[in-house]
Amino acid sequence: MKSTLGELTITDKQAKRLDSGSSSRLSPHLENCCLRLSANVSYNSAAKDIKYITGITVPSKTQQRLLDYQEFEEPGEKIEIEELGIDGGKVRLITEKGESSEWRDYKVIVSEAGIVASFNQNEIIISWANQQKLAKPVNCLGDGHDGVWNIFKEISYEEERREILDWYHLKENLHKVGGSIKRLKEAEAYLWQGKIEEARVLFTELKKKTAVNFCKYLEKHRERIVNYEMLQREKVCSIGSGAVESGIKQIARRVKISGASWKSERVGKVLAHRCAYLNGLIGKRRKAA
Repeated sequence: MKSTLGELTITDKQAKRLDSGSSSRLSPHLENCCLRLSANVSYNSAAKDIKYITGITVPSKTQQRLLDYQEFEEPGEKIEIEELGIDGGKVRLITEKGESSEWRDYKVIVSEAGIVASFNQNEIIISWANQQKLAKPVNCLGDGHDGVWNIFKEISYEEERREILDWYHLKENLHKVGGSIKRLKEAEAYLWQGKIEEARVLFTELKKKTAVNFCKYLEKHRERIVNYEMLQREKVCSIGSGAVESGIKQIARRVKISGASWKSERVGKVLAHRCAYLNGLIGKRRKAA
């Protein structure tokens, strides 16, 4: 079958039955097919794939415009969330011709319920998290970045959060100190059991900058350095932020494909689109904006 978009315009009566906008050029199913494809590949590639699969031409510009009137669903399973991970990713913005590329941060939160991302609007993930059924305490995992912990401060209540510094991030910073291998191994053994003072004492006499900075790092995250050995042995929760790092890689597979760059005002929609796909929500239920 060969069709063009002009032949797909539907009437008001058909739109009501199909839960589609009046004068829409795409049926809901075809629209969802386009959204699923363009959540994984470029709009140009999605257009080629739709043409090959269905024989219907949906140009790349139309593929892109489909996002403009979508209100993508966020995950919201009625389960108790025991663990939250937050981290940041990078997205390249469109710049003026001749100017160097500009990379900006976006934030991602991952839990048992799914993945949510935001760009320049931390309140999106804060609001989403606070609407969920959170365990008491809810385990909050992150690296040493201030931006991560500033977001966690707005989620739940302080007494109902167990903030945990990513063990692998802690270990990485420890080994940046360098020097005696014996001392590093001893400090790692102490930190594995959450014994901060015993670890810190090993470096207090050292004058080199890396050692001084590490001692400051330990003090800054004192309340987040826990007994990792016990948490892992008792299977209380994760000790690393691998889940959210994996989520960021999944998002990056779309937003950082070869040659991709985005207008700043569109990044939020692109992130919501990719997350909706990863959460299995495209085509599950549709809302009109």
